[in-house]
Amino acid sequence: MRVLVVEDEAKLAGLLARGLREEGYAVDVAERGEDAVWMAEATPYDAVLLDVMLPGLDGFEVARRLRSREVWSPILMLTAREQVDDRVAGLDAGADDYLAKPFAFEELVARVRALVRRTPTERRLVFETGDLRFDRNQRRVWRGDVELDLSPKELALLELFLRRPGTVLTRSELLDGAWDMSFERRSNIVDVYVRSLREKVDRPFGRSSIETVRGIGYRLRVDE
Repeated sequence: MRVLVVEDEAKLAGLLARGLREEGYAVDVAERGEDAVWMAEATPYDAVLLDVMLPGLDGFEVARRLRSREVWSPILMLTAREQVDDRVAGLDAGADDYLAKPFAFEELVARVRALVRRTPTERRLVFETGDLRFDRNQRRVWRGDVELDLSPKELALLELFLRRPGTVLTRSELLDGAWDMSFERRSNIVDVYVRSLREKVDRPFGRSSIETVRGIGYRLRVDE
């Protein structure tokens, strides 16, 4: 899943981005409200973590603009302002949830998962193709009865395949879905991780479900 962190405090933004990436999310960071608006319009984020006190547009105005432009990514507002009026203002502006600073990172991740579950297009929590099954809430994968030990990035990549079985995904699509904007797009990182995924998902079971489509990208077979 892809998350936008909108936070002008560099240290906190870095901590949130690093922690979310360790949980398997692709994370982009915006420091200004104006940047958050165009980034969220350009990219279908699974969630937006939005600080209220920002240079330029504040979080309330960012939320209002996104909703007025029909950007419906779930918004979790982060702020040190705990007054009821502020929480109401944030929710009325279009936020879906509110978390006051300081907060426990585990609670933030749990709230992000809850927001994604509420989104109509994201309610599906278990993806299956053949005997390959992925529980996105628990972040666990099985081939038949055998649970697989995958890294967060391998899980993110496999989820992209399981969301669109039988569809050829280009390297650009896989980069967009599993890595953040700052990643070097000329890198062969997608090929490296696809190889690693095959070593864990296919080869031990005598399968070849992740196919290479020459000159385009990769596809998860649906006839397993």
